[in-house]
Amino acid sequence: MNAPAPLARWMTPVESGQRLREIPYNYTSFSDREIVCRLLGDEAWELLQQLRHERRTGRSARMLFEVLGDIWVVQRNPYLQDDLLDNPSRRRLLVEALRHRLDDVQARRQHHHAPEPEKDVWVGRLLDAAQAAVDQFAHQFERQHTLRKKALKVLRKCTAADNIKFDAMSRVSHVTDATDWRVEYPFVVLTPDSEA
Repeated sequence: MNAPAPLARWMTPVESGQRLREIPYNYTSFSDREIVCRLLGDEAWELLQQLRHERRTGRSARMLFEVLGDIWVVQRNPYLQDDLLDNPSRRRLLVEALRHRLDDVQARRQHHHAPEPEKDVWVGRLLDAAQAAVDQFAHQFERQHTLRKKALKVLRKCTAADNIKFDAMSRVSHVTDATDWRVEYPFVVLTPDSEA
């Protein structure tokens, strides 16, 4: 039987200035800042920091962070990448959902037209960067498919087709703490013909 204990006793207080993660699905060692900089650029992080103090409800910020979280989780999960490569309709629905959220942020921007023109410009620049990130995300699948075909054509001259692995299991199996693969997953894995 468990003895009741007050929750506050076990919770670690958050120091002032320390931020909790706002980007959902981020189970990596990357901070929100690193993810925003990777997906939207350094300027976008500075804009987010400036706008952080201007938030009223934070709803638009949450929608933007959801878009970034969806992109990030796919980029960090080869199994999801393979699934979206194999299912164009599912991929299309995801991209449409990302664009829909950004359209909602734009609608909120127009509806709550800020009296401060500088803030409106900041939000506009953030939305432009986010739209570009979604476009890049949508096109990465066609690029990856094309690159896989090219790599297969070149590598088949050197080894059997069975030795060329693009699948998620092979790619994830080569990720260890001793390599930099944790940062970038391998594009392809080559295996020998035999263990001899």
